[in-house]
Amino acid sequence: MENRQENVKRCFWANPKNPLYVKYHDEEWGRPLHDDGRLLELLILESFQAGLSWECVLNKREAFREAFDGFDRDCILSYGEAKIDELMATPGIIRNRRKIKATITNTAVFKAIQEEFGSFDAYLCGFCPKETIYDHTSVTSEISDALSADLRRRGMKFVGSTTIHAFLQSIGVFNSHMPDCFLHHSNL
Repeated sequence: MENRQENVKRCFWANPKNPLYVKYHDEEWGRPLHDDGRLLELLILESFQAGLSWECVLNKREAFREAFDGFDRDCILSYGEAKIDELMATPGIIRNRRKIKATITNTAVFKAIQEEFGSFDAYLCGFCPKETIYDHTSVTSEISDALSADLRRRGMKFVGSTTIHAFLQSIGVFNSHMPDCFLHHSNL
């Protein structure tokens, strides 16, 4: 559904002056996503968002894609200190050494989960209901608490409950569009 008319009412956080943010809100956020490659990308981006605004990360998304080899799992797993130094010098991304190293670690955990469950999506299904949850007020949930705890137990970093809840909103487990938003489930 592509609807980027100026007079359309959106969630308050979707900055109408930022076309990337409007497009993300209208075409991606809250839509069910089951592709492991895209799930990895969003999980990485959400971990970089920790302590920053999503708009900041979204504005850097294309630079991240280029710098992190299209979020190719196996490429990321091959990164060593030379690549980390290169990323630390890459303009256009968030240059935080701890988050860059966490991306490599998190990608290794992601791969191990894929190997254990067949896919990361199948792993998520063990935590998430099949039906979308409609909730526009929560910033954490029992689901994000449990998933965050399990990911941290497995060795992931920058995956606290608030970060994981935002990830779950982005991939459509939670539909968190505001009641006055044209994408709120009661308006569809």
